[in-house]
Amino acid sequence: MSSTRSAVRTTGVAVRTMLLLTLVLGIGYTLLVTGIGQLLLPHQANGSPLPDDRGSALIGQSTTDAAGEALAQYFQSRPSAAGDGYDGTSSGGSNLGPENTDLVAAIEERRAEIAEREGVSADAVPADAVTASGSGLDPHISVDYALLQVPRVAEARGMSADEVRDLVESRIQGRDLGFLGEERINVAELNLALDEREGE
Repeated sequence: MSSTRSAVRTTGVAVRTMLLLTLVLGIGYTLLVTGIGQLLLPHQANGSPLPDDRGSALIGQSTTDAAGEALAQYFQSRPSAAGDGYDGTSSGGSNLGPENTDLVAAIEERRAEIAEREGVSADAVPADAVTASGSGLDPHISVDYALLQVPRVAEARGMSADEVRDLVESRIQGRDLGFLGEERINVAELNLALDEREGE
């Protein structure tokens, strides 16, 4: 009889503990963290959406036509190894090493293609233009790659190169904490700014 009472009491304690912890950690903690995020960093907490539902500022976008050709009026992102390109459900790099013949061939092919598109020598093409980021979703390119694309974008949009260059330079994001990483430009935000300026 006492062992049955003890088992019932132990079960009751376990159930009450589980319910209490579910309320405190599963619901209370989640509401607290969500509330802090919405209060202090609402844009980031909601996924850093771009205006007009054009995606997220945290995920790169493909600016190509149906055949995969680069659209001349847009700045191009770096390559993506995530699914079919910038697929958030397939985040990841190619996992190919620097001496992998397929990777080396793909880089050389991209370098030649970009050099021809931008009207420069292959040596002038920056590394981030031909290599994917570790996540395959990075929306940023180097300042060098953005400036390399200025003449093409300016010509395609009927703008002066100085006007497009000024827009690029106004979008430069500094190093994190002032010393981590390199200066960079968010391509999705830059292309959106170009569209907005053209629509004015």
